[in-house]
Amino acid sequence: MSEGLVIIPTFNEIENIEAMVRTVFDLKKDFDLLVVDDNSPDGTAANVRQLQEEFPDRLFLEVRKEKSGLGTAYIHGFKWALARHYPYIFEMDADFSHKPSDLLRLHRACLDGADVAVGSRYKKGVNVVNWPLSRVLLSYGASFYVKLITGMWVHDPTAGFVCYKRKVLENLNLDSVRFVGYAFQIEMKYRAYLKKFKIKEVSIIFTDRINGQSKMSSNIVWEAIFGVVSMRVRSIFRRNSF
Repeated sequence: MSEGLVIIPTFNEIENIEAMVRTVFDLKKDFDLLVVDDNSPDGTAANVRQLQEEFPDRLFLEVRKEKSGLGTAYIHGFKWALARHYPYIFEMDADFSHKPSDLLRLHRACLDGADVAVGSRYKKGVNVVNWPLSRVLLSYGASFYVKLITGMWVHDPTAGFVCYKRKVLENLNLDSVRFVGYAFQIEMKYRAYLKKFKIKEVSIIFTDRINGQSKMSSNIVWEAIFGVVSMRVRSIFRRNSF
């Protein structure tokens, strides 16, 4: 067993998953990999099962009954990782928008003292490739909005490329996390921030997916916009249980 587990949630990622698995396993450092698949109709899970024959002790698969949201997929993965005592637990997308080699840099940031290492698109300007200007402005504006509402000075709070030390996830109430879309990423960082864990951002270059379809929707955007205010209010009045 590796000391680091990479969790990748999937829904219809047949075009990306095999290449992603092989790329992660080709890195100079060993990582285990858990795919949490929401019963993809395109055969993503079947592809992973085939790969498990080649990587039986490093590649793991959890298949859920239906598409239930990014946040619940990660919570499922976090609990799986904690039950198996991994010291470092990573989030990463399947579509190569996150560069697998940057896993090494996130891990290094945690080795050097961070409790949460965030692969940040906005730590040093705007490092996003192949997004339309409207989406860049929406994402960057949302980041500023989150800072304003929460007081958490993280440049990229919606980032989905993260390394958590085990102790962080052990000390967060995972069953009380409410959000399932991109607001989930904000909520997880905010909960860690309230618990006084050290959050460090590592500048990365984010490249929009080439294969497959984006899971972004208007519901996810509105959840993030309105959810941040409700999250902040709940944290004030229910701080001990947040």
